[in-house]
Amino acid sequence: MAKKQAKAPTKATKVGTKDKKTLGSIRNLADGVVQSADRGRAPYVDIPSRSLSNVKFNQSKRIIEMGNGTNRRELFNLAQARSYMQTLLVGSGCKQLIEQGKTTSIRGLFYLLKHTIEGTSEETFDTQSECDPIIEDIEVSLDAMREELHLYAKNAGAMVGPITLVDSGDEIDCARMGSGGYSIPSIVEQDIVQFKKNTAKFVLHVEKDTVWRRFNEDKFWKTYNCILTHGGGQPPRGVRRMLHRLHHELNLPVYCLLDNDPWG
Repeated sequence: MAKKQAKAPTKATKVGTKDKKTLGSIRNLADGVVQSADRGRAPYVDIPSRSLSNVKFNQSKRIIEMGNGTNRRELFNLAQARSYMQTLLVGSGCKQLIEQGKTTSIRGLFYLLKHTIEGTSEETFDTQSECDPIIEDIEVSLDAMREELHLYAKNAGAMVGPITLVDSGDEIDCARMGSGGYSIPSIVEQDIVQFKKNTAKFVLHVEKDTVWRRFNEDKFWKTYNCILTHGGGQPPRGVRRMLHRLHHELNLPVYCLLDNDPWG
């Protein structure tokens, strides 16, 4: 009889410092629920209130910040039990992604978590519009960006110009990316994208991709020694974060070419 072959050990996923911090926050959230149950109390989670009554303007930072107001979700409150379950489910899904070193879109997380609850005909989530606000609740509860939860939005933006960067270990010269430019990913944090070399004097962000293509074809970025970006209209999170990093880390002024729509 042939001998059974031993299974090769599974290679452990390396968890970075930032991921360890996020995992710690998720575990603290779960520990709070367990401690309530151990004391014989109704398990609950407190979610920071994202209402207008719970925000204030920080004059020194010149940004709008959330206040200390929270909304409580309890397991044994019929009006809150579903949202309580969904909150812990999203937290568990994000924990799984981080531990496995994987990322997914917010739609991908919705499909990952959507299933029929055992012994019932109830679904965990009916639609993605039900899941998205819970993701935002987890973000503010953990004080973590969506990207730190290993979730990304759709890519919609490009960049070209005299800058070289490293994206997930691959060196990319944005001056040699052709007519399409470098596609700005949705996760552009320092552990994913690092700036290696830059000679540009400023950033010109163009709202519409059609205008950006004209500028790129005319080599505007070469003539004026700048980085040329676009966000496909209203720029997604990845593009906004990239512009933030270019401005604050490389001290580049950012100029925007927009249409005359103050509400857009």
